Amino acid sequence: MDKATPDTTERPPYQELSKVHLSKQQRLQKKRLIRRVIFICLCLIPFFVWLESSLLNADITLPISSDILIFGIINLNVILVLLMLFLVLRNLAELFFESKQNIVGSKLKSKLVISFISLSLIPTILLFFISLQFVSTSMDYWFNTNIEISLQNSLDLAKSYFQETTDEVNTIGETVEQNIILLHESKENPIDLESTLINTLATYDTKNTLSFTLITDQRNKYFSASSPLLSSQNLPEIPLATLNSVQENNQSEIVIQRSPLGELIRRVGVIQLNANSTEEIYLITTFLIKNEQKSQLDHISKGIEDYRQLKYLKKPFKFWLLIILLIVTLLIIFSAIWFGLYIAKSITGPLDKIAMATRRVAEGDLDFVLEKQSNDEMGLLVDSFNTMTSNLNMSNAKLADAHEALQQSSRESDDRRRYTEIILQNVEAGVISLNEEGTITTINRFAEKLLNIGKDYFIGRNFAKALPPEHSAIIDEFIREITITGKQSVRQHLKLSVLRENFSLLVTFTRLENEAGDSLGFVLVFANLTELEKMQRMAAWREVARRIAHEIKNPLTPIQLSAQRLRRRYPEIIEEEGSIFDQCTNTIIKQVDEIKLLVSEFSQFARMPKSNKAPADMTAIINETLFLYKQAHTNISFRIRIDAQGPVPTFSFDSEQMKRCFINLFDNAVAVLPDGGIVDIILEPDKEEENLFIHVCDSGPGISEDEKLKLFEPYFSTKKTGTGLGLAIVSTIVSDHSGYIRVHDNTPHGTIFTIELPLLNKNSNLK
Repeated sequence: MDKATPDTTERPPYQELSKVHLSKQQRLQKKRLIRRVIFICLCLIPFFVWLESSLLNADITLPISSDILIFGIINLNVILVLLMLFLVLRNLAELFFESKQNIVGSKLKSKLVISFISLSLIPTILLFFISLQFVSTSMDYWFNTNIEISLQNSLDLAKSYFQETTDEVNTIGETVEQNIILLHESKENPIDLESTLINTLATYDTKNTLSFTLITDQRNKYFSASSPLLSSQNLPEIPLATLNSVQENNQSEIVIQRSPLGELIRRVGVIQLNANSTEEIYLITTFLIKNEQKSQLDHISKGIEDYRQLKYLKKPFKFWLLIILLIVTLLIIFSAIWFGLYIAKSITGPLDKIAMATRRVAEGDLDFVLEKQSNDEMGLLVDSFNTMTSNLNMSNAKLADAHEALQQSSRESDDRRRYTEIILQNVEAGVISLNEEGTITTINRFAEKLLNIGKDYFIGRNFAKALPPEHSAIIDEFIREITITGKQSVRQHLKLSVLRENFSLLVTFTRLENEAGDSLGFVLVFANLTELEKMQRMAAWREVARRIAHEIKNPLTPIQLSAQRLRRRYPEIIEEEGSIFDQCTNTIIKQVDEIKLLVSEFSQFARMPKSNKAPADMTAIINETLFLYKQAHTNISFRIRIDAQGPVPTFSFDSEQMKRCFINLFDNAVAVLPDGGIVDIILEPDKEEENLFIHVCDSGPGISEDEKLKLFEPYFSTKKTGTGLGLAIVSTIVSDHSGYIRVHDNTPHGTIFTIELPLLNKNSNLK
């Protein structure tokens, strides 16, 4: 026996396997449900478009880059929400459909999804409201009045510093102008003027950020005094428009200029040294605000500007943050639902595979193998299932071999049983078996036919209830004798009457025992000796007839010849004693002829010729024989009938002997109908067309039961003038054709002779 191994080469994919439990109608319902989910998602698109347009159309002026960024973020979130919503709704719809259709694993999926939704929904919603409150509180805190006042104070402080610096530069410039004018009025010495500027610079330049420059109205530099930091830099020129404005208005102006070191606050003033002179000198007082200081001032200014802008965007920011929180919350919830569905599928998927595989195994597919996809408990379960199916496959192979061996043994046993039954059914002996309780278990065909019983009615019933009382009494007697004497079997010669037909039977009643000596029941075997005894008697009578014919025939001829010779030799005596002598000699001759006829019949009965069988039509033979009787006996109605679907099959028989047989039967029928009557000839093949039954029925007085027992024996006749050989010859002819002849009573009166002939030797076109 080959070892059964799992075959994985033709394993169907799970996608095909999972469709087994969905009918065509169910798949259509599932598709319609998914289409509804898609329709719902598409209907949400206009809502999101309206929401997006509401956000972007707010009365807020933002840079184009900010608009693009916000537009992109909103659309990205909308796409993500729609995608996640579609996936979640689609999976939920499938889960709802599977639960409604009671598909394997749907209940576990539903429980897992509900658990994940419950675990994620409550904390997510709680976190959403906490975050919303936190954002609202934070924004209120950011934009409260104190912060705005502080920022405004800082800005005012920065402006105040700038203004104070400007005022200081203006004051220093005016002071220097006054000093120069006073110095010029007292003394005209350039060296003293430069010294004055240097001393003034030393006095006011405490931060190393001050510079003085004198230029003519021709923009020529007169001389300057600068701090070391500014002296190393090329300061930008004063615009000509500013100089002209100062000259025309005769009033100083402040100019703000940029330099690499920082922002320059420059005062431009005009000095007239001589009242009569048109030449004017410009004093440029420069003060440097370093980049660090300038940056701080700019930061303060920008901070207050940004704060005001943010305060302007407070409500939109709140709304956007609410939208973001809502989107994040939805994403978390949808993600939890999707993750729950994913986990549920990861758990129920293998279980579904195992369930479907179990169904395949239950249907007899023991070669089906599940593919292991993980090394966790599910993988262990798959391994266990594959091991189980492999063991089942091997056990099934062993069981199949054992079953085949058992079937072979059963076939052999059935063959032996059928062979025994065939022998039992075809043996020329009746067999009836009984169990210990007396229940009939077996009846063969010969017993059915002889006893005129049906096995379907008798098998399984107790013989005392199934058989007639006279028959069951015989079996009771056999059982009693075996029980009392302890014999294994009992044999007895019985005379049995069945349906007014007498049989001579040799009955053997045997107890059945197994090898251990336990009783298994009884078997009744009986052989029909009726025909055998009849043939034995017929043979004896033939021998008697032959001897009688031999002994009688020899002296008859001399007696007849002597009587004839006397008539010829003594004619004168006939003339003298004519009446007496002639009467005596005629009587002798006539009686001798009759005795010769009787002896001839004896001789013919003693040496029946051998049958010369040839295919012929039995119906034609009967019609040919009946023709003469119809003409001679017009007072009798001869009728022939065929009880069959078609004509009587042609078969082999001796036509001349069968004519002689029918002549004897018709003679007997005519003899019992002197005043007329009806003679029916019925031809009846059986259903299997194995035998032909010929019934010759008359409406005469009938035959007594005692006469029936001797009717076919030689020299027995119910007619006063009969020889008693007619029916004996008929029985002999029928026996030579392997047939049977029986006699029954006709209804309401009369006799029926039934001839049964086998059709097994019929011609080639028939059975």
